[in-house]
Amino acid sequence: MKKIILLIAATLAFAKFAPNSKCQECHPLIYQEFTQSMHAKATIFKDPIHAAVWKKHPLHKKGAYKCAKCHTPAANNFKELIAPNGIGPDPKNVSQNDAVACAYCHRIEAVKEGNRTNSNVISSHPRIYFGARKEHIASPFHKIDTSKATFLKGTSCMGCHSHNRNNKGLFLCKMEYNATSECASCHMPQVPGSVSTLKKRATHAFHGFAGAHIAPKMLAKYVDLSLAPTPNGLRLTITSHIPHELLSHPARVAFVKVMVLRDGKTVWQKRELLVRIIGKNGKPTPPWLATQVLKDTMLKANESRSYSYDVTLQKGDKVVALLGYRLVKPPLAKKLGLDPKLNKPVILKKVTFIFEG
Repeated sequence: MKKIILLIAATLAFAKFAPNSKCQECHPLIYQEFTQSMHAKATIFKDPIHAAVWKKHPLHKKGAYKCAKCHTPAANNFKELIAPNGIGPDPKNVSQNDAVACAYCHRIEAVKEGNRTNSNVISSHPRIYFGARKEHIASPFHKIDTSKATFLKGTSCMGCHSHNRNNKGLFLCKMEYNATSECASCHMPQVPGSVSTLKKRATHAFHGFAGAHIAPKMLAKYVDLSLAPTPNGLRLTITSHIPHELLSHPARVAFVKVMVLRDGKTVWQKRELLVRIIGKNGKPTPPWLATQVLKDTMLKANESRSYSYDVTLQKGDKVVALLGYRLVKPPLAKKLGLDPKLNKPVILKKVTFIFEG
């Protein structure tokens, strides 16, 4: 045990943030979930979509990786990465590959609000980690502080996930966060398994961070989809119980598809797109050039929306409705040269009913 403590101390002496690998010994389940999360895969080395966008960015040639603020904040050469004539991301740099590192998130003591983006205020104490679980045992490797409002109120995410405004003044994305919202309750629900090996627990907070990339089914319960016959045909209703837009990233696109099946064949179908398109002079552009919102049909926070369709139903018809999304709008995915396998539609909800006449 003494050797392990000395090793941790030596590591911290040479790095601003403890490497993710050091967390594995005591938190194997959390570490396993984390390695599959987009926090762990936030770099251009592990996220091909982010890499494709970065290659198109005008700062790419200068090596000024401004994205490091949220994508590789634990880098030991962070200042050099974001410098006007930076060094560019390095796949051999271990601290960059740690992406949004465990130690980084657990040292966020406050969130500083900003015009273009918010910023995280990081504790200067490398061996004091913040958390929300009030009942815990003393760790031999680090202290645990459960007094920080950023963790107790679920606002520690808001340093990176609050909003992003480009230099044209346009909000690229904006979370409609309010005082009653709590990110962790939806994106980090309690799941079976112990927090650590030091003391057995029944559950722990999910560290895969459920979202568009990972574990979307965890979030599906916060959106309701319903179908009902009407005198003239059908009514589809989508109801959101989410305190922000269904999809906040401007690259995403959601869709609803309604089909009428008769004798096993599709005899009628309709599709609705839920999308937010940004651009300039009436045309879509990359986010750094956008000055206006060209179209916005995305499902809003806590919105209930209905679509009515004139369609003649016959007794025995099977009506199916799907709610799904793609990580990148197909036209944009093509421009970025993305592998189609990365952009397959994900189905969040499916409802059916048989028309009885």
